[in-house]
Amino acid sequence: MGGRGTFASGNPVPYSYETVGKIDDVKVLFGKPGTGLHDLPAEAHSSNMYIKLHKDGTLNMLRIYDDNHYLSAEIAYHPEPKLTGNGEPVLHIHYYDKNFNRTKADYLDFETFNKYKKYLVGRKWYD
Repeated sequence: MGGRGTFASGNPVPYSYETVGKIDDVKVLFGKPGTGLHDLPAEAHSSNMYIKLHKDGTLNMLRIYDDNHYLSAEIAYHPEPKLTGNGEPVLHIHYYDKNFNRTKADYLDFETFNKYKKYLVGRKWYD
């Protein structure tokens, strides 16, 4: 669980996150104290997904990584005012390229929701 440009580039780094649980086969991570980390890693050491939960135990973020350990997509539940026009949390997705550039938020499509729904704790499909 390293930072952008490290593990995937062949440069191992110390872990900055701790595993605080699992949902099915996916690790739930939390930034180690003193690291200031509030998101999930930009790269993965070995897993193809990591999860971050809100304090109430519901999904905050699911990051999906490709076979080369790079972040490829992020499903999240938090406000995205540019998508919704308000400050209410919304289930949405971003896609990433190899330079960690991400797309604008888009509503999560039904097919992708169904593919990952077992990891989207506390989230349901919206109409």
